[in-house]
Parts: sequence; C-alpha cells; structure tokens
Amino acid sequence: MTATNGNGTAAQFITVGAGDDARRIAVSLQRPAAGNTLAHFVWLGGYRSDMTGTKAVELAALAARLGTGCVRFDYSGHGASGGAFTDGTISRWLEESLAVIDHAASELGTRRVVLVGSSMGGWIALRAVAELARRSGTEVTGLVLIAPAPDFTSELIEPNLTEAERTALLERGRFEEPAPYGPEPNIYTLKLIEDGRKNRVLTGVIETGCPVHILQGMADPDVPYAHAVRLMEHLSGDDVVLTMIRDGDHRLSRPQDIAKILEAAEVFARGA
Repeated sequence: MTATNGNGTAAQFITVGAGDDARRIAVSLQRPAAGNTLAHFVWLGGYRSDMTGTKAVELAALAARLGTGCVRFDYSGHGASGGAFTDGTISRWLEESLAVIDHAASELGTRRVVLVGSSMGGWIALRAVAELARRSGTEVTGLVLIAPAPDFTSELIEPNLTEAERTALLERGRFEEPAPYGPEPNIYTLKLIEDGRKNRVLTGVIETGCPVHILQGMADPDVPYAHAVRLMEHLSGDDVVLTMIRDGDHRLSRPQDIAKILEAAEVFARGA
C-alpha cells in the first residue's frame, strides 16, 4: 500500500514498535545519483506538520539538483502515517525518527546525513544527534534548525497555561487552543507535557559533534527569538551560526527564507 507525497512519488511504509504499540510510518526516500558522495538530507517536521509542506518539498528539490538523497516522513498521527495524534510524545516521535534514519541508511547506501529540523523537529534533531552519537555507523555532518522549539512543552507551554487549561489537563488529559495555521485546533496532552520533561535539552551543555546553523524569525509569534539565543548559549561547539531574520515569522516559508535554509543545508551536505 502506498501514499502520495508532496512531489507526486509514492511513499513506502515501515512499522515502528511492536504489538499494540506498532504504528505504520509513511516514508519518502529520494535516492542519490550513482556515485554521489554528498550527505543526504533527513527532514524532521514540526508539530502537526507533514512531509508535503513547502520547506520539505523544497529540500527534496535541492537534493535532486545536487544528486544526493532526501528522506521525508510523517510522524505517527501526522499526514499519511498511522497511529493517533493524541498518543504522540517526543519520545515516541524520536523513536520513529531514528527508525527512519536507520531504514534510509540501508536503502540509500550511505550513513552520512544532514538533519533539517523545523520547530518541534529542531528539538527532535537535537535529541536524535545525541542518540546517534551513542552508536557507531551514522555520521551527522550538520544540523539545520529552523525556528527550533527545544523543550517547548516545559519552556513555552507550561509557564503560560491558564487555570482552565490546567484543569482540562488534569481532568481530561488534554486541552485545545485555536491553531493559527489551519481550521483544526492544536491539541496538547498531559502525556506530551510529562514526556517533554524527560527529553529536555536546555539543561546543560549540548554537544552535537557537528556544525549547527539556526535560522530564526524575529517576528515569530510562536517561538520567541530569545529562545533561539538561549539554545545557542547551550551549544558547546564553536561552529554554530545563528541567522536572525528580522521580519521572519515562524514558518519561514517565503522564497527568501527558503533560500537561506537551502544554502545552509547545501553547505553541510558538501561538508564545507
């Protein structure tokens, strides 16, 4: 069975988890050209986004121009993947991300990757690079973090909860708020918030073992640019670049924003 991704090609499915916890994850693999030695891209999307979004599709187009590979996928409860969105946690989506990275390495024949994470995907990218460092075989040549939202559950949601939202979390295990980017409300669950505390990265020095480029809009209403500055302060490496886009919003999907994102991704793919 197949799903259709943003560039019209068929997505395959892999199974992550076992038994009642098993979920089908939709994956789009774009294979590199013969003999291409550039690192391939892995797209890590944001909360409630999927692999058909503008930035993900543009990243795939860059990979095609460079002749390298590109991996896009939908977290469980997102897009074409199975599973309930309300079962989602950072740990669960991290597990799926690592499974996709491993699957792609065997399918594409290379374990050199550039992780490109948007919003929540930036948090997952930081957790993934730490997990990958604990095992041999995968080389992350760079992280491109777009309006990254590490620790957003504990840093951006919990401190701003209303009494009604706190009550809803305790009594119903979830609360909802209007979504700025679509008709369906954003849903935040108690399990997501509790699991987020276990996955915090802004608690000490973050060692990525690779160069990092953060791109952040200063007009971002969802993730304040001070959050990106704080993240940079936690990154230990010297090779960390923070690009502030004065009029950029959270999506950073305008042509001029995407050009900056793709430039950073290409540099890391080439290992320059």
